Amino acid sequence: MIPQMTEYKFTQLAEQPTRTYCVDFAKGRCAGYTDGIAAIKQAIFLVLNTPRFRHLIFSWNYGHELYEIFGKDIELAKCEAKRLITEALTQDERIRSADGFVFSVPEKGVLSVSFTVNTIFGELEQSMEVRT
Repeated sequence: MIPQMTEYKFTQLAEQPTRTYCVDFAKGRCAGYTDGIAAIKQAIFLVLNTPRFRHLIFSWNYGHELYEIFGKDIELAKCEAKRLITEALTQDERIRSADGFVFSVPEKGVLSVSFTVNTIFGELEQSMEVRT
């Protein structure tokens, strides 16, 4: 006898909560749980301060590759920094895009980057410095 299927069931993926354990970086200790925009800020901070492929505990999709721009021409470094930051941040499904990049060179060998991160909770202004 051949089994027959009469009904197809489609499942929807449930949206995962954004609640995470909060780390108070200023005091160097844990400070309970956080959710929403505060959780996104913490996730952005952690991604932009974790080099990709350097720590076995993290997935290969986690972190940045900004170390690739060391020693490159400043104009090339600007283009690459924009691409690498966008790639690193958009791995998180809560982050839609990163845009509005503004670059400055405060001193030789340092590239200062400011940008806007568009999330499911709204926009966030971010900035960081990259050694070139």
